[in-house]
Amino acid sequence: MKTVKLIEGKQNGENVIIVSFYTNEKLENHLMQLKELNRDNSSGKFYIKNTGQNLSLVFNHMRKINCYVDYTELKQKQTDKPKKKVKLYLPPIDSLNKQNLNRFRKWLEEKRLSPNTVDTYIEVTSFFLRYTILKNSRSHSKRLVESFNYEFIVQEGKSISYQNQCINGVKKYFLFKGIDIGALNLSRPKKEKKLPVVLSKVEVRSIIDATHNLKHKTLLSLIYSGGLRIGEAINLRIDDIDSRRMLIHIKGGKGKKDRYTLLSGSFLKILREYYKQFRPKDYLFEGQKELKYSASSAQSVLKKAVMSSGIRKKVTLHTLRHSFATHLLESGTDIRYIQELLGHNNPKTTMIYTHVTENSIKNINNPFDDL
Repeated sequence: MKTVKLIEGKQNGENVIIVSFYTNEKLENHLMQLKELNRDNSSGKFYIKNTGQNLSLVFNHMRKINCYVDYTELKQKQTDKPKKKVKLYLPPIDSLNKQNLNRFRKWLEEKRLSPNTVDTYIEVTSFFLRYTILKNSRSHSKRLVESFNYEFIVQEGKSISYQNQCINGVKKYFLFKGIDIGALNLSRPKKEKKLPVVLSKVEVRSIIDATHNLKHKTLLSLIYSGGLRIGEAINLRIDDIDSRRMLIHIKGGKGKKDRYTLLSGSFLKILREYYKQFRPKDYLFEGQKELKYSASSAQSVLKKAVMSSGIRKKVTLHTLRHSFATHLLESGTDIRYIQELLGHNNPKTTMIYTHVTENSIKNINNPFDDL
């Protein structure tokens, strides 16, 4: 029995199926009967556009003459191609669920959760309620939540972090509605243990130098020099800067905790220059139309600075905070003090910086150097 192999190839820049076989007049004549097939004049190869329909066409045509068709390589390549993410359409929320969401928001605000947390829980719960409308379901069962988790989160390729936010939001909503959460046994997936991106001191300097607007330069310098979260930076008021004690007072940080962090002498010079030029009245950084500067504007400022400095790392505002902590650790600062400056509840959170500090890695003798 003759063997014909179907393989993937390129012809005039187009993906094609090439019919490969040892020279055989009978096979050639049979292939020429298939009008959809093309033939390259220089190589003599038969080919056809690579589609599932054309694959079936060639396969069935060759089987007519007692011929073995091997298309395992082609089939494997098609299997390896990434699947397109399925976009789930959710219907608009109805008036009853809208009323429930409004009551849910008030309930969350009464619990004194942060505005960002409230907005996140409302958003993800809204998606869940719209999903119940899609499924025409009135009962909030574990099976419905699992189905929502798979179709809305897993199939659409959303992150583990977003998945946890959805589960947290739904759990809070069930608690608000008086549904027994324990009986549902909703569990959160484990987070990926990724190490933070850290900039060198030279890279931080280049980002700040690439920021020519004084207000923008002051904001980025503050976030790095104090190890602040962006929300903490834009919520700072003028009287939170204690220049006599060289401290910055962070009020109502994450977990509603107050703390003090460092006020750099070099940064204080930049800050005084900024204050003389912009004269903020209440918040240290004021927006053009709002009372305070927005987080999105700050992200945009950093993005432009990173592009101008030529740094290719994936840098966010939080990267400046990570870099502050790592540089303190590398300079010999006790990790317990770093924990206090960052406002971490658990020392394990701060310990992650021991994995990215240069001091813990660069002093190890590489065995390759001894060869």
